[in-house]
Amino acid sequence: MKFCIQFLFCFFISVKTFSQAVNPEISIIPKPVEMHKGTGHFNLPRNIVFYSSPVPELAQTLAFIKERLTVPTGFHIAVAASQESAQVKLLINPVVDTKLGSEGYHLSVTSSHVIIRANQPAGLFYGVQTLLQLLPKEIESKTFVKDVHWVIPSVEITDYPKLGWRGLMFDVARHFFTKEEVKQYIMAMARYKYNVLHLHLTDDEGWRIEIKGFPKLTEVGAWNVKRVGEFGDFIPPKADEPRDYGGFYTQEDIRELVQFAKDRFVNILPEVDVPGHSLAAIASYPELSCTPEAIKYKVRSGEKIMDWSRGAPPIALLDNTLCPANELVYSFMDTVITQLAELFPFEYIHLGGDEAPINFWQKNDQIKALMAREGIKDIKQVQGYFTRRVEQIVESKGKKMMAWDEVLEGGVSPSTAVMSWRGMKYGIEAAQNQHQVVMSPTTYAYLDYMQSDEISEPRVYASLRLSKSYEFEPVPAGVDPQFIKGGQANLWTEQVYNIRQAEYMTWPRGFAIAESVWSPNQQKNWPEFFNRVEQHFGRLDISETKYSPAVYDPIFKAGKTADNKLTIDLSTEIEGLDIYYSFDNSFPDRFYPKYMTTLTAPIDAKQLKVITYRGKEPVGRMLTMPIAELRKRARLY
Repeated sequence: MKFCIQFLFCFFISVKTFSQAVNPEISIIPKPVEMHKGTGHFNLPRNIVFYSSPVPELAQTLAFIKERLTVPTGFHIAVAASQESAQVKLLINPVVDTKLGSEGYHLSVTSSHVIIRANQPAGLFYGVQTLLQLLPKEIESKTFVKDVHWVIPSVEITDYPKLGWRGLMFDVARHFFTKEEVKQYIMAMARYKYNVLHLHLTDDEGWRIEIKGFPKLTEVGAWNVKRVGEFGDFIPPKADEPRDYGGFYTQEDIRELVQFAKDRFVNILPEVDVPGHSLAAIASYPELSCTPEAIKYKVRSGEKIMDWSRGAPPIALLDNTLCPANELVYSFMDTVITQLAELFPFEYIHLGGDEAPINFWQKNDQIKALMAREGIKDIKQVQGYFTRRVEQIVESKGKKMMAWDEVLEGGVSPSTAVMSWRGMKYGIEAAQNQHQVVMSPTTYAYLDYMQSDEISEPRVYASLRLSKSYEFEPVPAGVDPQFIKGGQANLWTEQVYNIRQAEYMTWPRGFAIAESVWSPNQQKNWPEFFNRVEQHFGRLDISETKYSPAVYDPIFKAGKTADNKLTIDLSTEIEGLDIYYSFDNSFPDRFYPKYMTTLTAPIDAKQLKVITYRGKEPVGRMLTMPIAELRKRARLY
């Protein structure tokens, strides 16, 4: 009898486990346009027979899916010469399906087959990404995994992107990332159907691309003194400290990265940030500056070089701008842009244009002479002169120029595309003036911002939670959508020292932006989206990709009563969490007091410790909030 009970129990558990495996929750990011769940499932056979339309651009897609399917499963893949014997088919439509466009796909999974159809190879690649998300999360493993039922739920999906430009900006100038790390970033973004990698290649802290004819750009400009801590407040380097921290990409490295990205249907947009943010170039070639003292300048290592106390533009403590009145600058830019145009096949070249200080220009005789000669009445229009000159160089190379939204202030031709970062309003203004626009506003899409309370994050000047990123709508109401190319999230790396932290800052907010630029806006649903995000946390765990759990952290709100006593309110970004706390320096768990209403700190308490639970399981990080910090926020000095 005991044996029978044990047998039935084991049988029940086995059936339950198998049932969960063959009926997994479908959690696709970004959410498809149309999806209809069927009944049953497709069992991935041990010998998988593939067929693909004979298109050269699909070679890397086939190699990609072969690796992804064989490594964790241990199964074998064969490529058939005809469709008849294949269980998995990647097919280019013989007649164009206008609904799908160039990047859409139709995915059909039944008990007998998996078929992906698309008009173009890019669509098949994106269909493959969706197919992999339908498999158990263990498919993300880099090694063989035992005891997994490799099944795909029956489903019919028709999917295509809302926008053509779906970008991530990766700042490799503030901190250098190796070629292999950039590839790692590309692989991660391609899984979520991003198709533009914006590489921020130059800044005050480093020049990261080889330019033939200007060797000092990488001999001098690519290196600084290593500092860790809070960027912007570092101790200025001493003369004898080694400048050996940094690196750069050779032109062969760039060609390799461009091809690697192309194989994954990602374009690389290069950015050389001018005329401001150019200290690395000026330290290499001081003659590019208006300022004689530039001969003493060094590549920035994170020390303070700008005073932002009076807002934008900043007051420069040293002149980090190329000189708009110096013809040598335009010869230099012609060389740089010529080589960028040869290396990057993408139609756009980004030339920055943001945050250029004017205080050194205001006292410079060369700039005064330029203004008199060109009839420029306002010093702020000097950058407009520079921008129009470099725009002409870009167009002479058969490319189009893109720049940050500050260039609107000096005037640019309608052919220049604008990347709107200072909120949405400048993008709206640019679109109304018939510029092509990529929306990348700080409001929703700045991945360098803190994701949780500043007591638990690298300190930056603003915060951006996952739920706020999910509110991003790149096509504002009332704007002609033909002028909105797409949307993009930006990862500036002042406080990002390595690829693991880059991953932490990108995911899961990168999921929110991916869905905002791919999926129909009317389908957005925050609780449903986060349910899918949690499923992808499991996938990231298995793929050994780092991500932020900040969404589980409680939100602190400090206040004060009429008689100046501190009050503390706690909340959570997602529903269904309980918050437990302590004031007595011990570490709370679910047996401690549960937060129910506004708290008042005990008179001598020095800290508030909090943790979130879902039921009996802790999900949030243990956070320690100093009472002094809460008093400061409540203005109880």
